[in-house]
Parts: sequence; C-alpha cells; structure tokens
Amino acid sequence: MMTLPGVDRRGGCIMNSRERVLTTLNHREPDRVPFDMGGTVLTGINVKAYTALRDYLGLPRIEPTIVDVVQQLAQVDDDVLDHLGVDVKNVAPRSSASYQIEIKETEDGNYTYFYDEYGIGWRMPRAGGLYYDMFDHPLRGDIDESNFDCYVLPDPKDPARFVGLREAAERVVKEEQRALVVGNLSAGIFEMYLWTRGFIDGYADFIGRPSLSQKIMYRFMDMQLAYWEKMFDVLGNMINVVQLADDFAGQNNMLISPSSYRRYLKPLHKELFDFIRSRSSAKIFLHSCGSIRKVIPDLIEIGLDIINPVQVSAAGMDSAELKREYGKDLTFWGGGIDTQRVFDENHTPEEVREDVKRRIIDLMPGGGFVYAAVHNIQGNVPPENIMAMWETLQEYGTYTT
Repeated sequence: MMTLPGVDRRGGCIMNSRERVLTTLNHREPDRVPFDMGGTVLTGINVKAYTALRDYLGLPRIEPTIVDVVQQLAQVDDDVLDHLGVDVKNVAPRSSASYQIEIKETEDGNYTYFYDEYGIGWRMPRAGGLYYDMFDHPLRGDIDESNFDCYVLPDPKDPARFVGLREAAERVVKEEQRALVVGNLSAGIFEMYLWTRGFIDGYADFIGRPSLSQKIMYRFMDMQLAYWEKMFDVLGNMINVVQLADDFAGQNNMLISPSSYRRYLKPLHKELFDFIRSRSSAKIFLHSCGSIRKVIPDLIEIGLDIINPVQVSAAGMDSAELKREYGKDLTFWGGGIDTQRVFDENHTPEEVREDVKRRIIDLMPGGGFVYAAVHNIQGNVPPENIMAMWETLQEYGTYTT
C-alpha cells in the first residue's frame, strides 16, 4: 500500500532522497525503494519520450536540453524530478574547452553526423533516427604500437570540464538533498578500445595481438585515473556514487570469454576500482549490459558495489536468481522493467504493471535496490506506460515493518 505523505511505515518522518539512497546502498531497507530517472546517462530518457511525458503530465512546454548527443537523452528538469520524486541527480563533466561538437549533414542528405573529441565518427538517419551510431574509428586498419603512440587523447584534467561542478554538486546534496552521482569522462576501458580501434580489428587484436590491445586499454585507463583524481580534488566527499561503464557481454553470452576477461580486463578494472576506493567513500557503479553473470563473482571480488542495468532479458540474468545469489554483495540499480520485451508502444500499461511488480518483488527485499528501467527509456515508450511503471513502484515499492 502507498505511504501517506510525510509519514513512513515505521511511524516516523519519511527519509529525504539522499538518506533513502544511502540506506539502500548499505543493504538496509529505507522507507521506500529509491527511484532514478535521469540520474545517469544509462538510466535516462530519450528526448521524444521526455517531450511526450511532459505534455502528459501537464507541465510547461520547453525546449529540452540534450545531455547526451549520441543517445539523444533529455535532461530531466527539476519540475519532473519533483513531480515524480526522483531520488538521485547527476553531475557530469563538461566538454573540453578545446573541442566542440559540430553536427553536419552527409552529401546525400540521409544522415547528420559528427566526430567526437576522440576522433570517433557518429551518424543518425535524418528520417526516423532516434540516436547516433558509430561509423568511423580513428585507429582502424593496419596499425602497430608505434602508430598508436601518435594518437593523442584529450586532456582529462582540462579545467573547462570542471567549471561549475562543485556549485552544482552542493545544490544537489545540500539544497535538494538528493544522492549525488558523478559520471565518468568517457565510456569504459574496453569500450573505448573497441570504439577507437573498430570492432573487427579490436576483437582480432584482443586475442591475436594482446600487447597492442593492452597498450591501448591501459592508455584509456590512465586517462580515466587522471580524470577521477581531478574530480575528487574538485568534489571531495560529496560524491555518493561513482558511475562507470564497460560493456563486454551480449544477449546470450559474454562477448569475450570469462578467462579472457580475467586475464586482460579484470586487472584494469581492479586498478581503477582500487584508486577510487583510495580517494573516496563513494560506492562504485558499473554499467555492463547483457549476460554478465559468469563474471559477477569477479566484479564482487575486485570491489564492485552496484551493477547496472540488470538486463533481465539476457541469458542467466533472472532477477530473482541474481538477488538470491548476489544480493548481499551488490546493489541492483536497474532491472525495474524489461525495456527489450515489455517497455514499448506494443505493450499495454497493464502489461507494464505486471512486469514492474515482478521485478520489485524480486529485487527490493533487504535493500540493495535502486529502481530504474533496464537502460534508458526509449523514444517509442508512450507516457501512459511510463506512468504505469511509476504508479506501480509507488504502490508496491514501500517497505513494510
């Protein structure tokens, strides 16, 4: 049943958002399951769905701010955060002062495209496009270690990235009393290796030329270490959650073998996690899509606190089984509704409610659960389904004594 405003089921005042999130991250039961929409670029909402949601809620029409160009994610504005009781908020690094995205149009007029500061090319169809896909990789083709030495990475400590971040973080923590999530400089170590080298060459080198692939991955890890060193200098202990990502699994299995993960990638993740723990008490959040169950024990071993998106549609990723096996060690941030098989325009609000109810029952006992959809809310999700999800969380997401 729903909690009366101002009173929790324990007979006291309800928790503020920051207290609620910190309680569940420490594997204790708060007053209710914390809710995230827009707290990361992995739990956000596509601009088309966001515009429709604002209209549905009767909120003023505005020009949405795009916070992630590639994924076409909208900034979730304060009126929506307040209306839905969102418990977390993101503070993310700004762009480098030396690089600005310039969106262009292909000669045939079929795509818009741009190159990011890493030299990766992205394009989106003009007709019906929802987000940008990679089409060009700066390290593709026949290269060796000497060629790679000529590749210049952006400056992770560029002061322009950190302008205004402390003030924004203080507003989140002190005024809004929400939990503060701070995002990474880039995609993950393995991801950035593949995005710059290209998927064909990257996977071939990962096994056939491991010295080259390791050199590239270590460069990206060093870049991220430098960024986090600067970020901790700027924000100190205000950070509640450090948000990382690295995709290395697919729908039915991992994209690299568990043994390859342990040999080549796990040591880099451990070094990054160890550094974060040496500088901060923040919880470590890792986004990794797909069927990652085979290496969840490895991630726990090296100090992971939070797993996202909890892709319940992937092989071996049943929400009840994951909670039973790993719920004492990991917080599940996501897994709240199956975006692949339920959360779209082809399913009814009642079908949405049934899936949300199931996931809440599976994941909420004992704390260790922050509610979010499995990955970003896509542009084809109608507002009726978004609100069916939210209403079900309000109905079933309150803890009982």
